[in-house]
Amino acid sequence: MQQSRFFARVRAMEAVEKAEQGLVDQWRDILAVHARTLCELDRTLHQHGLCASDFEVLDVLATTTPADAGDSSYRVQEIAERVHLSQSALSRLIGRLEKDGLVERCMCPEDRRGVRVALTPKGRALHGEVLPVQRAVLGRMLAGGSAG
Repeated sequence: MQQSRFFARVRAMEAVEKAEQGLVDQWRDILAVHARTLCELDRTLHQHGLCASDFEVLDVLATTTPADAGDSSYRVQEIAERVHLSQSALSRLIGRLEKDGLVERCMCPEDRRGVRVALTPKGRALHGEVLPVQRAVLGRMLAGGSAG
C-alpha cells in the first residue's frame, strides 16, 4: 500500500514538473520570437535611420490619443506607459529624436516639472513612410516567418 502511494506521488510530481517545463518552454518560445522580431525590426528600420524603440515612440505619438485630448502632445509618462523602456532610456531616446528633428519637447503648463513631447512634421512624415515597412516585418515575423 505504501509503495503504491509512493509511486502515485512520484507520478504526480512528474506531472507537475512536465506542466512547469511546458510553461518554461512556452516562455522561451515567446522570448525567441521577440528577439528575432526585434532584431529584424532593428535591421530593417536602420535603413531609415531608426531602431525599433525609436519607431515605437513615433508610433505612439502618431497613432494614439493623449490623455489631454485637447493637446497633440504627450506627457513623457504617457509614452512610458506604452513603450517598454525605463524612464532614463526613454528620455535619452526622446533626446535623440529631438536632435534629429522628429519630435519636440516642451514644458507641461499644468506641471512645471513635467515634459510634453509632440511629433514634428518631419517626424510625422517619417512615421508615415516607415509604418508600412514596420507592419510588414511584424506580419512576416509574427506569422511564423523568419528574417530574410
